[in-house]
Amino acid sequence: MKDTIGLKVGGVPEHFNLPWRMGIEEGKFRAKGIHLHWEDIAGGTGQMIRGLEQKSLDVAVVLTEGITRAILQGLDAKIIGVYVTTPLHWGIHVPYHSDIHSVDQLENQTFAISREGSGSHLMSYVKASQENWDTSNLKFNIIGDLYGGLWALQNDEAQAFLWEKYTTHPYTEQKKCRYIDEVVTPWPCFVIAVRNEVYENHPEELKRMCEVVWKQAYDLKQNESAADIISWRYNLRHSHVENWLNETDWNYKGIEYPLAFDKTIKYLLKLGLLEKNQIDNWRAKLF
Repeated sequence: MKDTIGLKVGGVPEHFNLPWRMGIEEGKFRAKGIHLHWEDIAGGTGQMIRGLEQKSLDVAVVLTEGITRAILQGLDAKIIGVYVTTPLHWGIHVPYHSDIHSVDQLENQTFAISREGSGSHLMSYVKASQENWDTSNLKFNIIGDLYGGLWALQNDEAQAFLWEKYTTHPYTEQKKCRYIDEVVTPWPCFVIAVRNEVYENHPEELKRMCEVVWKQAYDLKQNESAADIISWRYNLRHSHVENWLNETDWNYKGIEYPLAFDKTIKYLLKLGLLEKNQIDNWRAKLF
């Protein structure tokens, strides 16, 4: 038995991270000498970046665009692997009883975002750019998490809120918000990031951790009951889970650094979310 180490890992409390939860429940990490403490981070990528910064997290399962920007702006962390290789489908939500029915009506409106630097923040810029809006006119209301976003829409504190569309669907059925469109990330959506101190001290343990989660993801994807399991555990409509599984692939092959990171950085530069001097030698900084 290998020496056991403890790792504090954070991720969103969503269906993407079921491989981690099942690996813990089935003792797969423990069998590899890793005592993995999982923490659901409802505030998303922005909150996880703060966790890495403040050392309350060792490892985070974060959105590609958010962690890329944070590391290139000085966060003391590395990306150790791609987690989900497919894009994320962000639902664009508006107040249920509003007169807003199309994206063009959102120009110059206020977007609810979980935190500065979060996916809900950065993807608002991506959508604005796609619509050819002046991104310098974007307005934001920081609301903390999904429930804060719903509250902001219901109380006219924001006119739009971007969040993963399947996660928010139950709330559209409850008439807490209304889905009008979506924006799809132009890159693989989730990566695994780790504080540099942890990486330097435990590279082999982190490699074993990744191997466990990639195998768990592969087994879940191959499981004929996967849609049943996810639908039940996350209170999602079965047909939506089937669609999501068809749209989604985890990384089953091991650590990869696709060319998509180059695309992510170019996009962040174009949106004014990174400065040119921050991307010098970016591969060495990120990986």
